[in-house]
Amino acid sequence: MKQPVIGKVIVLLLAATAVLSACSGTASQSTADQPTAIPPTASQPKADVVGTVWVADEEGNSITVIDAATNQVLTTLTGIEGAHNLQVAPDGKTVWAVSGHDSLAIMIDAVTYEVHGVVPTGMMPAHIVLTPDGKKAYVTNGEDDTVTVIDVETMTATATITVGDYPHGLRVSPDGKWVYVANAKSTSLSLIDTQQDVKAADIEVGERPVQVGFSPDGMFNYFSLNGENSLGKVDVSTRELVGKVEVGGGPIQVFVTPNNKYILVANQGTKDNPSTNVSVVDVATFTVVTSIETGQGAHGVVIDPSSRYAYISNIYGNTASVIDLETLTVIATVPTSAAPNGISFSPLPAPSNVPAEIELNIAMDGMQMP
Repeated sequence: MKQPVIGKVIVLLLAATAVLSACSGTASQSTADQPTAIPPTASQPKADVVGTVWVADEEGNSITVIDAATNQVLTTLTGIEGAHNLQVAPDGKTVWAVSGHDSLAIMIDAVTYEVHGVVPTGMMPAHIVLTPDGKKAYVTNGEDDTVTVIDVETMTATATITVGDYPHGLRVSPDGKWVYVANAKSTSLSLIDTQQDVKAADIEVGERPVQVGFSPDGMFNYFSLNGENSLGKVDVSTRELVGKVEVGGGPIQVFVTPNNKYILVANQGTKDNPSTNVSVVDVATFTVVTSIETGQGAHGVVIDPSSRYAYISNIYGNTASVIDLETLTVIATVPTSAAPNGISFSPLPAPSNVPAEIELNIAMDGMQMP
């Protein structure tokens, strides 16, 4: 078995271009410039939410599944080498994960935990997303500077699209027409036309964009600028940069609340100099309203459909934090396996009587690399 690394994706970003670095002059921010942090509170159950939270544990070669109602680990799925990121399908029934070590996209049943299919990707896949109709998946391949397009029904790769330098995070617009891709070793976002599956444009935005997120109405796209410690904003209709706001050190993932009230930015920093907080940006004013302490290396962000709870993976702390977005406080800290990275939410109820650990059957026989 290959030795796990914090996803070759993250290692190269740190070593080659400091995409995830908070050591350079642009990757640190004085305490005086930061809003007052809100300390975590005691862990509390929450009966007003149903679903499961899925966390890709990159160094653990596993996925942690958390019951959203109890904030307790439901099970750990093992057998995915270098599970860098994952995404729940729009209907919540399946979860797609990428293996950065084996260059694979893997579809998992969200209730039975059976593997429904495996598709080869390009080299060093980082993130995977699905169109709103669930018919296509898109995977960024960092080493190839490409995006792989997967037909979900046939479980085959149908196109390979060249984008910018080291594509990392990506998301599909709410109307399903566009995929915005953050090119982590550059200063641009690439736009993919999902009807033709071709790159339609590049937008210059700033130093080292890592992940993107759309407003629920699709009017704006937000993105972390890791090299500037800031969050950027593009007008989707004009494809123009319309704003930036300074956040914490080494921002990585961003997520907009479904009610369009807040944008959450996870600030990771580096392993030697980790950030430990999430910046909360008010959508209406595009200003940081507070900073919430979560854990070492806040990395991934997801928010439940009700906009009440946010979930943060802390990549250096081996935990996931649960934030109550009404009180803007951490209400639970959940242990994960090593190096929790991508995180996603399924609205389906958590199954009962689940084993504490399940080995995934990832069959690769007969597959042809693209």
